[in-house]
Amino acid sequence: MEIKLQNITKIFVQKDKTEVIAVKELDIVIPSGKLIGLLGPSGCGKSTTLYMIAGLHEPNSGKIFFGDEDVTDVAPEDRGIGLVFQNYALYPHMTVRQNIMFPLENIKVPKPEALERAQEMADLVGIGDLMDRKPKALSGGQQQRVAIARALVKKPRVLLLDEPLSNLDARLRLQTREEIKRIQRETGITTIFVTHDQEEAMSISDEIVLMELGVKQQVGVPQDVYDNPENLFAAKFLGTPPINIFEGQIKNKEVLLDGKVIGKSKGKDDDVLIGIRPEGFVLSKTGCLELIIDMVETIGRDTSLIVEDPTKKGETFRAIVDSQHRIIPGDVVKVNVNPGKMFIFNPNTGELIT
Repeated sequence: MEIKLQNITKIFVQKDKTEVIAVKELDIVIPSGKLIGLLGPSGCGKSTTLYMIAGLHEPNSGKIFFGDEDVTDVAPEDRGIGLVFQNYALYPHMTVRQNIMFPLENIKVPKPEALERAQEMADLVGIGDLMDRKPKALSGGQQQRVAIARALVKKPRVLLLDEPLSNLDARLRLQTREEIKRIQRETGITTIFVTHDQEEAMSISDEIVLMELGVKQQVGVPQDVYDNPENLFAAKFLGTPPINIFEGQIKNKEVLLDGKVIGKSKGKDDDVLIGIRPEGFVLSKTGCLELIIDMVETIGRDTSLIVEDPTKKGETFRAIVDSQHRIIPGDVVKVNVNPGKMFIFNPNTGELIT
């Protein structure tokens, strides 16, 4: 089921009568059968967008389509959606079986069929042997699977997940996101996954929609957005460790950092912001930059270098190199910059400069 949002805007009116634009003129297409991540910091409008798709919030303007059907004014229960909340929202007095069957009872599905469908969904999410337990006897990950099974048992056209992993510990988050991806692939259902966790979004999503202050910043395959950010926000939000941002200049088509030429640009002569991914520094005896090493952290195959920032006294940045290079604090090393890992931005607008 393809979903289209056409110039959707949502405005909330506060108690003091001031207006807050939660989502502004959002125009995106969510492909049928894909898992799409709505990604951004708290307050960026991603959950509001999800609730408008679900029908829980009514947009002030714009339209929402499921396929060719305009569902903008359709009630939530008539949209054919399955919704999983952050807090699971399970009924504590009901068993797993009863929780999963509950939506089917509301639409008068015959009990034998409801029992069969509930077991089928429980088996799909890996809790088929827990049907007689109550939520308090389940782990957080198991409770989340019950919530997903309950959302799927109605055979919805669209599955909506609102920060579904935020209440789980790190190990369970990893395990459960893998399960969500498996379930989505097996069912082929169009799924929208809201998260503020970039690692989560990049690992699970076929595409991500990156948002900030209610505005779409970039849409694309996660690795493409990381490799080719369209603005400063996208470059800074994606990446662990985060991208390094330096003040620099373009002069005569050359990019200067601390007065040294580190690359080329077609931009006009001006002050700019230079973004360099930590893995974008390449050790070289003839490197264009000299770095003074402050700290060294070795993690597996990589060595993370905490380096004194030549442009801001007292500050540091991070470079990642192969751990085969033996480097200790106090060393001075020379590096070049991989042009594929360097991005130039307008310091006033944050726009990418070619």
